[in-house]
Amino acid sequence: MNKNLKVVTVTLNPALDLTGSLELLQTGTVNLIETGSLHPAGKGINVAKVLAELGADVTVTGLLGENNQAAFVQLFDSLEINDQFIRVQGDTRINVKIVEKSGQVSDLNFPGVTITQAEIVKFEQTLFALAETHEIFVIAGSLPKGVTPEKCADWVAALQKAGKKVFFDSSNKALAAGVNAHPYLIKPNDEELSALLNLSLTSNEQIKDAAQQLHQQGCENVVISLGEKGVLWLDQAGWLKSTPPKMQVVSTVGAGDTLVAGLCWGELNQWDKAQRLSFATALAALAVGQVGVGVEDITQVEDLQKSIQISQV
Repeated sequence: MNKNLKVVTVTLNPALDLTGSLELLQTGTVNLIETGSLHPAGKGINVAKVLAELGADVTVTGLLGENNQAAFVQLFDSLEINDQFIRVQGDTRINVKIVEKSGQVSDLNFPGVTITQAEIVKFEQTLFALAETHEIFVIAGSLPKGVTPEKCADWVAALQKAGKKVFFDSSNKALAAGVNAHPYLIKPNDEELSALLNLSLTSNEQIKDAAQQLHQQGCENVVISLGEKGVLWLDQAGWLKSTPPKMQVVSTVGAGDTLVAGLCWGELNQWDKAQRLSFATALAALAVGQVGVGVEDITQVEDLQKSIQISQV
């Protein structure tokens, strides 16, 4: 852990992910799962795990159900992650992910606990206390009941106004509200971008035009994940595109979170844009070859990074 590489990840609606793998999912009947796992997740927690394994000094916060927190506490302890989660009444939700041999994933995402006003106040106090000693925040994932998109956007805006860099990765109404708070970086995939702007974006040119719109609205860095086709990144210096080699896909679960972690790691280390993009793309490309997030072998990432094509578009 490097004490100079400090980051806070915020997960407002964490989950225990119950992931099962099988040949082919058949609806309306009994399916036999071949392998399965139950592990702590939520986008911000996934980002935290990857960053901690890379060597960052990670603090996690958000809203965590107190009834079934043991697996989360164990994860944070094992990775020396500073746990600043607010405990709330009830159970953290369980999300079910069914991974087919083809790589297709079916998600069954359950609602989380309902958050009270008193719990929101406690979280805000923790968040802004952390802002006194941290410069980079990753706010990622969906919102639980009781936390409105507008409230989340207020937190993004307040952190940005305080001179912090907020990496914001959400979807639907939370993303729409958060964009208006002008986060430092957003990372929608092409589907999330289409939904955000209520447009059918089918070509790279259409995607670039849409991203340009968000950039002009005040999002300094707009990163668009294109899955196996790579990543597009727009900032004030213009566009870069990364293209990974073809990978053997086991599961795409957590690949987007891994990309965010890679971009954040590049920011912490103050790498140049091309180095950040190639590293983050390599990290995410390797992530699809495993179940669950994590950096299994940093030398594999560095080797793959050499074969990531970086181009101006």
